[in-house]
Amino acid sequence: MPEERVLIIRPRTVLAVIGLVLAVAAVLAVVWVSRQVLTWIIVAVFLTLALNPAVEFFQRHGLARRGAATAVTVLLTIGAIVALGSLFIPTLVNEGRGFAEAVPGYVNDVSQGRGPLGRLAERYDLEQKVRDAIEREGGAERLLGISGTAVAVTRGVLTFVVAIVTIAFMTFFMLLEGPRWMERFFAMLPERSRETWRGIGHDIYRTVGGYVTGNLLISVIAGVTTTLVLLILGVPYAVALGVLVAILDLIPLAGATLAAIIVSTVAFIHSIPAGIIVLVFFIVYQQVENHLLQPLVYSRTVQLSPLAILIAVLIGAKLAGILGALAAIPVAGTIQVLLVAWFAERRRQDTAPETTAPT
Repeated sequence: MPEERVLIIRPRTVLAVIGLVLAVAAVLAVVWVSRQVLTWIIVAVFLTLALNPAVEFFQRHGLARRGAATAVTVLLTIGAIVALGSLFIPTLVNEGRGFAEAVPGYVNDVSQGRGPLGRLAERYDLEQKVRDAIEREGGAERLLGISGTAVAVTRGVLTFVVAIVTIAFMTFFMLLEGPRWMERFFAMLPERSRETWRGIGHDIYRTVGGYVTGNLLISVIAGVTTTLVLLILGVPYAVALGVLVAILDLIPLAGATLAAIIVSTVAFIHSIPAGIIVLVFFIVYQQVENHLLQPLVYSRTVQLSPLAILIAVLIGAKLAGILGALAAIPVAGTIQVLLVAWFAERRRQDTAPETTAPT
């Protein structure tokens, strides 16, 4: 008969495992409850990485104190935002009002079967399907959620204002105290490994900061070129649509496609030739962005292969939606930096005995 083996588990081990499971559950619960604040922190980190090169520039050119350089950078950023707002906000408001006034005409065209959307609605009987949905859902109030719209809008506006103010202050303090925090972190490490971790930290900063700055630059290029094309074609709401393209283009992979669908739809409503030209423009521009602009940015900063970028974005979007897609590439670049450093350390340890052996 085979010898029976008795496995003895100490009560202390059982308690340790239970404690570990409870600790992990507690951490996940805290993360879930504070997910909105964590989102603000991530946004503040991205802004800090984007603005930190400007702070270092001012420190190298006359403003040696970190506080003064940070204050100048923040004030210039706020001034640039206000200047852009004074240029674009009146236009956005006017175009938004015009779009709202034009919506009834679009709806009337659809109901009367006029125009491209009207013919499409008539072909697929969309009007009757909407009526059936309203009757099935118990009326327009329930279908559209009109009863809670005012409360939801008010809550959303207040949350947005609080988020903007909070992110602005967090960004300022991160810019001001970031190097001090890093020095404290390095001081807690063993002295023999401090320089190694300083190099890793520099590589991570270069990767994430370069990605954020480059992504912002690409989005601005997308917004400006789209606005110019729409203005040349006479498509309405050109500035508002250009701003929308710039915002959506921040989202890797899917953002540019979604922007192309929205803007092309508005152009087709304006006129068929304009819609065709805008659609061709987006196809050409996306090829230029995907094969010229993005490789230039990612090859100089993140240094990830297109397959790794695609996998990272898909996983990030699945885990955390749009925010996950935005953070996926810099997170993947950070992981790559850590892995490269780990493998380099392993190789150094493996070859150390051979190089130090007496001859």
